[in-house]
Amino acid sequence: MKRELLEREIKELIVSALDLEDVTADDIDTSAPLFGTGLGLDSIDALELGMALKKKYQVNFKADKEANKEYFKSVARLATYIAESKNITLE
Repeated sequence: MKRELLEREIKELIVSALDLEDVTADDIDTSAPLFGTGLGLDSIDALELGMALKKKYQVNFKADKEANKEYFKSVARLATYIAESKNITLE
């Protein structure tokens, strides 16, 4: 699977799952932080996004895992985590 395709899917999922008005998938920088500076998501957004990712890609996140902070750093990092979890090779 092409990395760009997975990253695009994740961006579109972020926009739709979080009902982001005035933001399109094209507005989201692949390597920019999703929380704080960057896209500016909060902890509620993280829960909603985590549920949407689990539903679409059948990946699991644990609320108490420190690793989740790393997975949710950026769209690029999410794509890597999903690919690793699903044994998908990204081109």
